Amino acid sequence: MPLFGSSAILTAPSYRVQRVFRLLSRMSSESVAATGAERTERDTFGPIQVPSNKYWGAQTQRSLLNFDICRDTDRMPKEVIHAFGILKKAAAVVNRTYGLDPKIADAICSAADEVLSGKLDDHFPLVVWQTGSGTQSNMNCNEVISNRAIEILGGQLGSKSPVHPNDHVNMSQSSNDTFPTAMHIATCLAIHQKLLPALEQLKSSFDNKAKEFADIVKIGRTHLQDAVPLSFGQEFSGYVTQLSYAQERLHSCLPRLYYLAIGGTAVGTGLNTRKGFDEKVCAEIAKYTKLPFQPAPNKFEALAAHDALVECNGILNTIACSLMKIANDIRWMGSGPRCGLGELILPENEPGSSIMPGKVNPTQCEAMTMVCAQVMGNSVAASVGGSNGHFELNVFKPLIVRNTLHSIRLLADACVSFDLHCIKDLKVNKSRVEELVKNSLMLVTALNPVIGYDNAASIAKKAHREGLTLREAAIQSGIISAEKFDQVVDPKKMLGPN
Repeated sequence: MPLFGSSAILTAPSYRVQRVFRLLSRMSSESVAATGAERTERDTFGPIQVPSNKYWGAQTQRSLLNFDICRDTDRMPKEVIHAFGILKKAAAVVNRTYGLDPKIADAICSAADEVLSGKLDDHFPLVVWQTGSGTQSNMNCNEVISNRAIEILGGQLGSKSPVHPNDHVNMSQSSNDTFPTAMHIATCLAIHQKLLPALEQLKSSFDNKAKEFADIVKIGRTHLQDAVPLSFGQEFSGYVTQLSYAQERLHSCLPRLYYLAIGGTAVGTGLNTRKGFDEKVCAEIAKYTKLPFQPAPNKFEALAAHDALVECNGILNTIACSLMKIANDIRWMGSGPRCGLGELILPENEPGSSIMPGKVNPTQCEAMTMVCAQVMGNSVAASVGGSNGHFELNVFKPLIVRNTLHSIRLLADACVSFDLHCIKDLKVNKSRVEELVKNSLMLVTALNPVIGYDNAASIAKKAHREGLTLREAAIQSGIISAEKFDQVVDPKKMLGPN
């Protein structure tokens, strides 16, 4: 039997090992617990062993056992975990005003501070591929904060006393409103802290280059064929405007992302919460983040649909389209160095080939375009996820927020890299640019008002057919004099209306 011909041969042993491991992990063994390596936690399914050096509890442990899917690569994004820290702290502050024991509230706040600071990141092991509501990640946060708060108060981990993960940390909340709230907090913070500054940085560099290259006339291209001239400044101004619009589009979707689902609890009705809870929690979150979060005007929409995040992904997709176009233009204009267009001189950052000595490639452009392709794919998956809001709850929440945050991070990092390692040190190959302008047949367009379209076309075709310059073909045609040709066909006079 061939070694690589049967997936069963390769996969069956590993799955048997995993099954044994899972069965052993589910056993409530007193001898194992006695070693101190594990402790016993309990939920409504009964006891389960949990690593003694971790703050998570029973529901997190069950999720680890039941969803061992790409655990090494696809953990719940840290931004979501930190957003949960913000939310749980805000909820504890507000619940204190509704009767939560101040000592418990303060301990929850202290533990939540450690969550949002990233100090407890190692205690959040769950993957994206879990329940579609994100319930297990909400409970992971509840359990970690509960146990850490218990520790702060001098209690025993796993006792759920004096701080209970559901009754106290999750007070007046449901996974169905907390997870979408964390989704929006994380997304808004990522846009403000990462993507908008990165777009501004890249836009600024393109604007500087547009001014630096403003007086350099080059040949334009449409359909990848020669067209009439324009300046590099004009061409680069198009990139600047695309990036400006990218920023405007992001700002346009933020108002709907500032709406938070908190207060809707299980299905949007607000069962088991208090009047005013949602407004007060949003005010606390706004105070901490310095962003204008407010309660979603309709909690049923906020739980059952994620149109605001689908819209955001559509904008991220549009930005990816813009950056794909820009990066492709740069690498086309930098193609060469001798047998391509060769109009731009791209920074030489690293060797480009393992076999061709001296070769250097447009690697930053390639990285950017791959990033854009991934963002486009993320947007498709987020759209599928957004369309799956069945009745009162969308159950693709982890996928949607993972893809959104992934796209934001990809675009932000790629913009900074593209700027630092390509655009800032970009140069124009002036001699090559002048050569291409001089040899272009489309300068004949300037003759249209003088000799008419048909005569101008005959001159261009004659030049191309006989290997002549445009000037030589025009003079030989007898349609226009050399003096008149030189007066009319001046690339610098062809950059705008007469």
